[in-house]
Amino acid sequence: MKILAIESSCDETACAVVEDGAKVLSNIVASQIEEHKLYGGVVPEIASRRHTENICRVVKSALIEADTSLDEIDAIAVTYAPGLIGALLVGVSYAKGLAFAKNKPLVPVHHIAGHIAANYISHPKLKPPYLCLVVSGGHSHIVEVLDYTRYRVVGKTRDDAAGECFDKVARTLGYPYPGGKYIDEAAKKGSKSAYKFPHPKLTGNEYDFSFSGIKTAVINLVHNASQKGEEIVKEDVAASFQKTVSDILAEKLMAAAENLGYNKIVVAGGVSANSGVRAKVKKECDKRGYELFMPEFKYCGDNAAMIGAQGYYDYLAGKRADESLNAIATLSLEDI
Repeated sequence: MKILAIESSCDETACAVVEDGAKVLSNIVASQIEEHKLYGGVVPEIASRRHTENICRVVKSALIEADTSLDEIDAIAVTYAPGLIGALLVGVSYAKGLAFAKNKPLVPVHHIAGHIAANYISHPKLKPPYLCLVVSGGHSHIVEVLDYTRYRVVGKTRDDAAGECFDKVARTLGYPYPGGKYIDEAAKKGSKSAYKFPHPKLTGNEYDFSFSGIKTAVINLVHNASQKGEEIVKEDVAASFQKTVSDILAEKLMAAAENLGYNKIVVAGGVSANSGVRAKVKKECDKRGYELFMPEFKYCGDNAAMIGAQGYYDYLAGKRADESLNAIATLSLEDI
């Protein structure tokens, strides 16, 4: 079964053709990073306009690379939530028009479910149930994946997402946007023990995260040093920050796994490409004898192949949309 998938939730215009939920026939991504770099972050209005300009070309390229025609496509999957509302609307509107014109089933896909499903491409033998850590620029969740289309969120950030903190700390240290990869590169050259940053203690749900305090601690450290005319070693700050975030993510994930009885662990989302996070989670899983699954680097960030993978399982579960489908900026995995 071939699914044409469209993803436009933020600043990547993407289209892919995926067969049977795991075989990627094409995966085209038009990035806007260079333009948004000028502003230090994604400008929603610009992102929406670029999606409008790019989407026809990207879909055509995906079909050509897959050596497939629209007539050979069995269904069209599209990210409809969550994300930047204007950006989502471009993909949703285009997918609805395509589905109507070609009389194809339209499958609405949740963006975070797509990130999780990226692991089905990299690890075709992976099957639910399992526990998943989703870490990206906008989300930090611990999710029980009960089935291919059923989820229970057991922990989430109460303020900033981990990826958002990476970008803001990177900006404070003078690195370009998007900052995650620059922090990762700098951390490899620095000392993880040079600085001590806070590990927030939260009341209530023990699996929830809080990263705003760590971000603020780094900003204060850098600003105070600047005001005093003192030099800081950026690589040491990056290494210490990355270690702190990695430790917190792994600590909460392992606690949830132990208490909820999971020995199969999955990591997903853009921050799953971070070497510090990958190494720390692997170390903790190895220590406990847990199975660990992480996506290939090319499927960590936003892409349409992951939407095609999840779209396949959503299609099998009977999920369909008509011309009334709308984009939704915020939507929990548990509400789909």
